Amino acid sequence: MGKKKKYQEDRKKVDPEKRYSLDQALEILESFSKAKFDESVDVALRLGIDAKQSDQVIRGAVGLPNGTGKKVRVAVFAKAEKVKEAEDAGADIVGSDDLVQKIQGGWLEFDTTIATPDMMGLVGKLGKVLGPRGLMPNPKLGTVTNDLVKAIQETKAGKVEFRTDKAGIVHAPVGKRSFGRQKLKENISTLIEAVVKAKPASSKGTYLQVISISGTMTPGVFIDPETVIVQ
Repeated sequence: MGKKKKYQEDRKKVDPEKRYSLDQALEILESFSKAKFDESVDVALRLGIDAKQSDQVIRGAVGLPNGTGKKVRVAVFAKAEKVKEAEDAGADIVGSDDLVQKIQGGWLEFDTTIATPDMMGLVGKLGKVLGPRGLMPNPKLGTVTNDLVKAIQETKAGKVEFRTDKAGIVHAPVGKRSFGRQKLKENISTLIEAVVKAKPASSKGTYLQVISISGTMTPGVFIDPETVIVQ
């Protein structure tokens, strides 16, 4: 059966008008046809915010209990004794002026960046490159820090950054289809808990409006937010 045919068959398993419980949604996701690779599972959360208001833009990071299943390549901006500290902690590349020049030259083979505070003046030169890609180190996300060991280990273990887009939607990876229902449920609940905690005071009305879950090659399944609201 071709990819298109499989997708059409899988779509028949989902009522697009229905909002399923998280357990039901994960059961449906598990029933979808499998691709030849281990698909990523992603969650989209539509939030009741005004994304045009700067005080309602939501951004944060959370460590998923079961990781994401992805190998995360970490680039660290550091100098002096901090270079060895970063290398020993498992950074994929460490540098200062040399790393900045390499990135300015078009090299972008990394998934996240971490910097010590004294490097931010230098890293600022990369704002136009890293900023639009969501790769700029940020103290609020724990990626501007002198504790490089903790930051690198958390990132490698499955720390996920999230932020709302222009439509007020958060997209985030929550694992692989091979994780199974329980691990995915734990990761999704942890992500949603972090997004709920980040709710801006100025947000009015229903905050968690729509939740959907999908694999790389699967249709999306809508989830009833009330079945996953965490305290």
